[in-house]
Amino acid sequence: MRKKIVAGNWKMNTLPNEGVELAKTINEYVKTLNQDEKYKVILGVPFTHIDKVVQAVDLNLVSVSAQDCAMYESGAYTGEVSAKMIKSANCEYAIIGHSERRQYFGDTDEVIAKKLEMCYNNDLFPILCCGEKLEERENNSHFEVVEKQILNALINVNSEKMQNTIIAYEPVWAIGTGKTASPEQAQEMHEFIRKFYPKNMEKK
Repeated sequence: MRKKIVAGNWKMNTLPNEGVELAKTINEYVKTLNQDEKYKVILGVPFTHIDKVVQAVDLNLVSVSAQDCAMYESGAYTGEVSAKMIKSANCEYAIIGHSERRQYFGDTDEVIAKKLEMCYNNDLFPILCCGEKLEERENNSHFEVVEKQILNALINVNSEKMQNTIIAYEPVWAIGTGKTASPEQAQEMHEFIRKFYPKNMEKK
């Protein structure tokens, strides 16, 4: 049975102490679910929170993710946080390619591919985000857009690395707009990804 993943991206919200309290509350709630490892709960917290949240939760119940990582290993890149730094705080995951990173900070497919490489090189599990804009959905190019995003990002990724990768579909038109994707729309895209991706992996 495929394990269900519940991941929450906190974005630029809460101060560290507030984040710790929220993480503890979530951790206590997860304890009550008797989930038998059917679910993976992941908290995508700000960089300033990672170390404290990791220490505040039971990592057997709740995992911690960074919201991004640098495309470089190290160097003179003011303001960037490397995958190695994130991993050193005992963080397991990093969100890569979120639509807000693409839209506001210029994360191209090429940049995203480099960030993924940094994750793999430092034993971080990437959560690769993909999704179409409203006009792309309306002109029926949503499948093409998502396929291009995924294949361009994972161009150098083999099947072994792919086992440690989560693909998260989140249509851009449903983020902060009041509109929501129906379960049928989400399932349709999930099925599409599962069909096209293995075929392309066989070529690597």
